[in-house]
Amino acid sequence: MEATMISKKLAATAVLALSALLAAGCGSTKDAARPAAGGAGAEAGRAGVVLPLLTSPFWQAYNNYVPRMAKELGVETLPTVNSNSDPAQQVTDINNLVTQGVKGIVVSPLDSAAIVAGLRQAENKGIPVVAVDVAPESGKVFMIVRANNRAYGEKACKHIGDQVKKGKVVQIQGDLASVNGRERSEAFNQCMKANYPDIKVLEIPAEWKSDVAAAKLDGLLNANPDVKGIYLQAGGVYLAPTLQTLKSKGMLRPAGDDKHIVIVSNDGIPQEFDAIRKGEIDATVSQPADAYARYGLFYVKAAMEGKTFRPGPTDHDSEIVKLPNGLLEDQLAAPLVTKENVDDKALWGNSVK
Repeated sequence: MEATMISKKLAATAVLALSALLAAGCGSTKDAARPAAGGAGAEAGRAGVVLPLLTSPFWQAYNNYVPRMAKELGVETLPTVNSNSDPAQQVTDINNLVTQGVKGIVVSPLDSAAIVAGLRQAENKGIPVVAVDVAPESGKVFMIVRANNRAYGEKACKHIGDQVKKGKVVQIQGDLASVNGRERSEAFNQCMKANYPDIKVLEIPAEWKSDVAAAKLDGLLNANPDVKGIYLQAGGVYLAPTLQTLKSKGMLRPAGDDKHIVIVSNDGIPQEFDAIRKGEIDATVSQPADAYARYGLFYVKAAMEGKTFRPGPTDHDSEIVKLPNGLLEDQLAAPLVTKENVDDKALWGNSVK
């Protein structure tokens, strides 16, 4: 999907779609390809937003988008809550919001299994929850808002594989307790095995922690100085330590150099774009931080007002799918960004101030 399809229509289509939902009053079954509003409307109240962490530029950007999108969509929110990379704290944060009387919660789960305890607390009080970026393993959520994380791994695999063709590549993984970490890892490995049999994948489980990534990458490169490619599952936490480690070893060579290590990242933060322009990395997959904030709030407001949705294409270049566990997931667009399209103004990473 072209990058220009991501955010050109975000503001207009979201507001129009929400207006249509509010005006409809009951679900339409005439167009099964579009989300349908339904149910008796309920008076909206305040929503709470729970962040996973704020040490990543990606989540800092998301946090900055939340009040902006809330204002545009007419959603009243409490100040965002930061769980500081602690799954247990995140469950406590949800419980605290429940006791404060919020009518809806938007949460970005740290651990797909641990978050279920928090979801149960909200469900017991009849409070709808929207999960952003990470899908829970079970439990009740009104909507999951995320991009296709298997596609992240596949895009990284193909971009690295087509250039490396033979040799060793490193995959710096996220937290495997998160469905995101598992899906990116599985897709990357399966793609490599199926399409690039002459490439050996070396894995670094780094749990979304920059210090862990730096230490393990340093040791791996000492033992494997012939690495030809690196996949960063989260540029927000892995980009800086990776570049610093490579630079300290004299291994950070620009694209076009015979000794250049092909690097593909995930997130779409401005720092990754700058690294692409410098030739330090080759590509990144742009996670839509702006759309995550917008549609997380869009769906929580709809939930608080008694709306419902069904699977099918949306008006914002995405598709709502029904997962095997019965939950609905709005899969937002996440394009691959390379030197060819890194300056596209439609990319949220080029609009962050």
